[in-house]
Amino acid sequence: MADLGAGTGILTEVLTGLGADVTAVEPDEAMRAEFRRRLPSARLLAGSAEDIPLPDESADAVLCGQAMHWFDLDRALPEIARVLVPGGVLAGLWNNDDDRVEWVAGLQAAAEGTTSPALSTRRAEAAALQAGRFERRSFTAPERAEFSNGQRCTADSLVAAMATHSKLLIMVPPDRERVLAQASDYLRTQPETSAGEFTLPMVTLVLRTTRDTAGSAGR
Repeated sequence: MADLGAGTGILTEVLTGLGADVTAVEPDEAMRAEFRRRLPSARLLAGSAEDIPLPDESADAVLCGQAMHWFDLDRALPEIARVLVPGGVLAGLWNNDDDRVEWVAGLQAAAEGTTSPALSTRRAEAAALQAGRFERRSFTAPERAEFSNGQRCTADSLVAAMATHSKLLIMVPPDRERVLAQASDYLRTQPETSAGEFTLPMVTLVLRTTRDTAGSAGR
């Protein structure tokens, strides 16, 4: 299988730990360098969703962890169909803060939307992705599922993780420091998060489709 948009190898590590034969594909040189540092024996190729360095019908599954929303799907879907065997699986996975929980919604507001994407936002994005785009590109209509995936953390570790998010990384330093301070102050005033370790309610949203065996690979 292929891990497309593999980043630093978090999903590849999980998949190989389960015994899967994984080829990781990542376009960013810095990400690949960190991937190789973490997983020196894993198979890693430079490439993108729109230009996958794999032969035709060479993968039985393509997984995209926290990555599919970055793809140019009009170009990526035919390319993914090309490398998948007929009936092969394409799945996108996203981890999202569960903003149905009141204090999580409050953290989203305090952090000015720079935390992990809220579940409500990702649901809307997934619905837009589902709206016929896959069926037009040699795939079946995608299924959607959600899985609870709470993460243990502290106020300090959660704010440190937030500091690595793309929206914060591109901010000018004074704005980044202000937003992180707001998030830290908020967490230290909430009863659910102010007394050491706690569980951040998260939901993993998954879109799953298969290459249509009745259609062409859309090359």
